[in-house]
Amino acid sequence: MRTHKITVWSAALALALAGCSSAPDQPDTVAGQLVDALNSDDVAAAAALTDDPAKAAATLNQLYDGLGKEVKYQVESVEENAFTLRATWTFGKNEWTYTTKGTASDNDGWKIAWDPATLAPGLTAGPLSYSSVAAKPARVLDSTGGDLMTQQIVTVVGVAPGADTAAIAAALAPTNSGITATSLDSELAAAQGKPITAITLRSADIDPIRAGLAAARGVSLSDQTRLLTVDKAQAAPTLAGLAELWQQDAEAAQGWAVRAQTPTGTERLAGPDAKPTPDLRTTLDIDLQNAAEDALRPLPTPAAIVALQPSTGNVLAVAQNAAGDGQGPIALTGLYPPGSTFKTVTVSAALQAGDVSPDSVLPCPGSANIEGRRIPNDENFDLGQVPLHTAFARSCNTTMGALGVKLGPNGLTDAAAELGLGVDYVTPGLTTVTGKVPPAASPAQRVEASIGQGEVTASPFGMALVAASIARGSVPNPVLVQGKPGVADKTPPALPGPIPDQIKAMMRETVAAGTATQLRDIRGLLGKTGTAEYGDNTHAHGWFVGIDGDLAFAVFVADADSSGPAVEAAGRMLRARG
Repeated sequence: MRTHKITVWSAALALALAGCSSAPDQPDTVAGQLVDALNSDDVAAAAALTDDPAKAAATLNQLYDGLGKEVKYQVESVEENAFTLRATWTFGKNEWTYTTKGTASDNDGWKIAWDPATLAPGLTAGPLSYSSVAAKPARVLDSTGGDLMTQQIVTVVGVAPGADTAAIAAALAPTNSGITATSLDSELAAAQGKPITAITLRSADIDPIRAGLAAARGVSLSDQTRLLTVDKAQAAPTLAGLAELWQQDAEAAQGWAVRAQTPTGTERLAGPDAKPTPDLRTTLDIDLQNAAEDALRPLPTPAAIVALQPSTGNVLAVAQNAAGDGQGPIALTGLYPPGSTFKTVTVSAALQAGDVSPDSVLPCPGSANIEGRRIPNDENFDLGQVPLHTAFARSCNTTMGALGVKLGPNGLTDAAAELGLGVDYVTPGLTTVTGKVPPAASPAQRVEASIGQGEVTASPFGMALVAASIARGSVPNPVLVQGKPGVADKTPPALPGPIPDQIKAMMRETVAAGTATQLRDIRGLLGKTGTAEYGDNTHAHGWFVGIDGDLAFAVFVADADSSGPAVEAAGRMLRARG
């Protein structure tokens, strides 16, 4: 509800009134009454105080129609039969303040001489209106400066009750065969007498069918501007955040204007021009993005890939398949048990504890009962006594469980943070969750956590950050928009001494002679596979994290039952990248 505004009277004004030569309370009283009526939005009362109420009422109504009613008037000064008003209009975050002059005379009672200029400058020329002034649309660019998203014209196809849905569906068939007369009738029935939006089409799609659609009964075509990808096949989870950032920049840069409608056109009275809006240049590698999307396309279950540049933290690609898109931005915020990919964290913690080295010979039995928790290897494979690097490359759960149980409650939590897992970032254009590695108070909890199960969870983004941190030796701050790095809620220390190189050597062995040998043709690739049980432990997700030069990535495939599909997707992406 709109509150009444208060007229401000200054000491100087009181003195001016006391010295007025006219009747004791004029013209200040009639000016004050005008202000009170205006601040109460009482058009009739304000008009009645003038010597031409009809014209005053018509003009006031036009003024409120054009500028709204968020205005405060006050009497600034009075001198003989003249007075000065100060007005402040509020348009959201914008304000327009000005002063005007008016006169009053005693002709059969004190009246204000009607003059539109007493209410607002420029009002004599014609009705006033307020509008925002949009900035020149910025572009969203990929890492090379190519267009990724631009503002484009789209056409909203509306359908009203009683429309010829058969004709509309036929006209739309070349663009979308999934829209049928039956589906339109069903949507109209659900809308209970209100029109519906059948589809929104880009110019290239609407142009060939516009005439046919327009001829169909009950169709409305409305053109709008929207930020869209240049390639309409692009559907990366990063696009929503970039669009939001683009919109924020556009709103911050826009200007505004109050204009008078004159007989010959419009006259701008107030308001600043829009500010320049620089293009948003992202870090996305469009070729890698396309390769990642193509790599996931054959997979029937939700799947995601996140690729980062370790040296800079640049986000190079974030991809999901259609099944993944149906569950939201799982690449960035979906949390899942990371399984054996978390062994990168376990060996980092064990190496830092000083109890083992990569060459320490440790048992890798097919299964082991550790603190009451039976830990099996995949299909109970038994390697006997092997070096730690071999146990890592072959993904020995029993070895890792035995290492994890010796750590303190915060051992894995701290080691995970050193690799970015459990760290939260505020990154312009990007909403992410890395994962959760809570302290493991009991030995049984540490056993579970050491193989990426129990209460440990990670997102594909989080595991890509783990791989990037190993490659770099410290956690890089993620960057999606060039020049706008993410800010972490805490700054973990860099990995100490030789630890990063030791882990990378183990990851190299994983590809050369371990669980990811199907990728050993990719020269120099480092990796770690992972299978993570969930729910009733009869289903499992598949993972693969990798490092290829200055590229670190994570592949996640839900309900894959093994790491195989994730490894294969990584291979498709890397081989297409060349």
